[in-house]
Amino acid sequence: MHRTYLTFQHNAKLHTLQTVITAVRSIAVLEEANRGLFKQSNDDDHVVVTEQTIFHPQGGGQPSDVGVIKGPDGASFDVSMARMSAINEGEVLHFGRFANPSSIFKSGDTVTQTIDSERRNLYSRYHTAGHVLGSAVRHLLEKEIANFDELKASHFPESAACEFQGLIEGKWKDAIQARVDDYISKDMPVEIDWWDEGDFKVNGLERLIPDRKAMGMADDEKFRVVKIIGAEVYPCGGTHVDSTELCGKTNVKKISRAKGTSRVSYVLP
Repeated sequence: MHRTYLTFQHNAKLHTLQTVITAVRSIAVLEEANRGLFKQSNDDDHVVVTEQTIFHPQGGGQPSDVGVIKGPDGASFDVSMARMSAINEGEVLHFGRFANPSSIFKSGDTVTQTIDSERRNLYSRYHTAGHVLGSAVRHLLEKEIANFDELKASHFPESAACEFQGLIEGKWKDAIQARVDDYISKDMPVEIDWWDEGDFKVNGLERLIPDRKAMGMADDEKFRVVKIIGAEVYPCGGTHVDSTELCGKTNVKKISRAKGTSRVSYVLP
């Protein structure tokens, strides 16, 4: 089974893509591990696999793109979620339903993918804003908080937050907001690059080197990184806006603490 080529990682501005169907599977015959990815499914639903995709699958803190795939003879498939396969390394599963159950794709069909551009832009704004917040907190508190580190983040609009090791007191909220506002107003460029381990070391960022084996990557593959010029670099497979100003006003909601970690939540207008 071949990996799905993640076109969105190389050109996130491409919101329509022509590609080829490699598999169409009824949800009813899907492996249990993959069926568990789509808990709201019923027997009318299918999973479609293509050679390439512009659909960002849910993961890395970012929600799934939604949209439609259209093929020959008027066949149309509404994509309600994309996920990485739990069985086949690197395979993207497009989950949804055919508009006409008697008109479905077959392997080898040439199809056109179209994502919901408005939703993609919202998710990209939230993802970049999350990195801006993470960078702001690191630069402000790295030397102020014992055992500080960045842990994980959610960029879902309804639950956006960054988590940190160490206890961040509520008194820091205004200072964090001011630093975030500064980074947004400076309109810092956001760039995509591809690094190997040596690039991380040259930039003094050994702490960020991802686990190549855990990611199923070949020895000669490079890691995708997102650079907020003037602020921070993050290994990241998600989609982003072109500059920090495009995030819009990023409001720090609250800081919560539990079991030695802190969670800083945020929201966009």
